[in-house]
Amino acid sequence: MEELRYPIGRFAYDGPYSPQQRGALIDVLAHIPVDYQDAVEGLTDDQLKVPYREGGWTIRQVVHHVADSHMNGYIRTKLALTEANPTIKPYEEARWAELGDTFNTPLDISLDLLEMLHLRWANLFLSMQEADYQKTFVHPASGDTVTLDKQLANYVWHSQHHLAHITGLRKRMGWV
Repeated sequence: MEELRYPIGRFAYDGPYSPQQRGALIDVLAHIPVDYQDAVEGLTDDQLKVPYREGGWTIRQVVHHVADSHMNGYIRTKLALTEANPTIKPYEEARWAELGDTFNTPLDISLDLLEMLHLRWANLFLSMQEADYQKTFVHPASGDTVTLDKQLANYVWHSQHHLAHITGLRKRMGWV
């Protein structure tokens, strides 16, 4: 079950990163929306309703969740750049995944949103100075103080994590 839940493993921050390492992470962040488009290409509506694991979200929910999560992540990045160690607002991601827009919005909407959001987010990260990557925010649910260096790595991981849910399910189901 752990392998299905965390197909690429749990997030582990091994920074702080060099400018070159960050550049590679930013490049992944900028281009991974295309991988999401490829991952759902040709899937039927019935296939989009299949959860990636027992008790997990459907492919449809995963794609919309990534858009929701990354909008929050982008805003958190901007808050940390413009305020001194702000406490961010968490959200109930499981409850968001059950809202009507998750089931009634075509995937293309969230896929297009991800493409534009990731380009904007990548441009923001590229515009940052070295010291900006050490700016922080506080996540009240965990109590963690998160640097923007860690934020970048976390959302690259998050992107790859959920992508692996989709591609892993496709492979297991023979939908490749």
